[in-house]
Amino acid sequence: MLQQFDERNRDLIVNVAGALTHRDAAGVSPFDSVVQGGDAVWEGLRLTNGRIFALEEHLARLRRSAHALAFAAVPSDDSMTEEIRRTLEANGMRDGVHIRLTLTRGVKLTSGMDPRLNVTGPCLIVLAEFKDPVYDLSGIRLITSSVRRPAPDSLDPKIHHNNLLPSILAKIEANVAGADDAVMLDHRGFIAETNATHIFMVSSGVLLTPTTASCPEGITRATVLELAVPAGLAVAEGDYTLPQLYNAAEAFVTGTMGGLAPVVSVDGRVIGDGGIGPVTKQLTEAYQNLTATTGTVVV
Repeated sequence: MLQQFDERNRDLIVNVAGALTHRDAAGVSPFDSVVQGGDAVWEGLRLTNGRIFALEEHLARLRRSAHALAFAAVPSDDSMTEEIRRTLEANGMRDGVHIRLTLTRGVKLTSGMDPRLNVTGPCLIVLAEFKDPVYDLSGIRLITSSVRRPAPDSLDPKIHHNNLLPSILAKIEANVAGADDAVMLDHRGFIAETNATHIFMVSSGVLLTPTTASCPEGITRATVLELAVPAGLAVAEGDYTLPQLYNAAEAFVTGTMGGLAPVVSVDGRVIGDGGIGPVTKQLTEAYQNLTATTGTVVV
């Protein structure tokens, strides 16, 4: 992992409910739902050359998640985009920026889990940081976590919620093992994703990726699947096991924060020749070109 403190972020201006404040002075009420029970939804966005890639898709997923959680209201896309713009302008940001967009259910009258205690409406938090891709693009190493992704009837991953404890527990296991991240299986024992990214592998010339039965419908994941078509790649989504990943010709992970990153080993098994495979390289270049030239202009 390459993620660490960036000196450019020392005096960040953050946006909480429309108030632009220095990072050290910003605050969220202890009665806010995100504090009371992790009751919030979020999106990760990346700013490149003044544009946010797939902003409409991210805001649509945020809206679907909030509606599934029965939020009383959701700000309009235009209003959320304007708060993002204000935050970027306050920080003088144009490129190489990761944005964490969080929408909480809002402040409660008194502590408790009942949503009827929320009477103020949702709270939008915009946190924009200078942040380069967080993975070593020469390759990352994974281990398999003992923590499973929950089944849809337990906590449906179609809701992009703030309950990240399973991911955090899996990340702790990866840290202890000296790996970059951890593969997480679903309740049936099939590969779901990692603690932070979606997984792709190449086997017999076919690009494979797990279904989204037990992981979010990733926007970077969807983009890669779309890029595979003009690249002439056969694609399959299905249930895959760890031995299939171990024996893949190549593998990589995808996510907004890290883009595409090759996987060189899983549980001590070298993937392919232990380097960046041709399909990974081809799709990485296509993704970088796409995100550098398309998106919603906000700066």
